[in-house]
This record gives sequence, structure tokens and C-alpha cells, in this order.
Amino acid sequence: MASSSWQKSTYSASSDNCVEARAADGLIELRESDESDVIVRMTPMTFSLLLDSTKTGEFDHLTTSV
Repeated sequence: MASSSWQKSTYSASSDNCVEARAADGLIELRESDESDVIVRMTPMTFSLLLDSTKTGEFDHLTTSV
């Protein structure tokens, strides 16, 4: 599988707990840094919709306050 290297979010700074992404064979792959063997694959369009939904707060009800 031809792929680029994993990139982590700039919001993660120096933290090791982060979401990483890369492009691979026309798909976008996501993984959590502390569970790198679990990879979610999606089309670029689905990834775009995921980002848009996240930015508009569609998933905010799934988060918890600490």
C-alpha cells in the first residue's frame, strides 16, 4: 500500500495523545497515536464531511467535561 507519512494535528503540540492522518491509495486514514494498530479509512469526501460536522459541533454531545 503506497502511502504518505502520518501527520498529527497541530493542536496536539508535543503531546503523544493525538489523532494522526495520512493519504493512502486515494483514501484518508486516521488513527489514534496510542492505538496505532486501529486505522479508520474513508474517502476524501467523507473526511471532508467529518471535518465540517466536527467544526459545526455536531458531535459535541459525545464529549465529556473534565
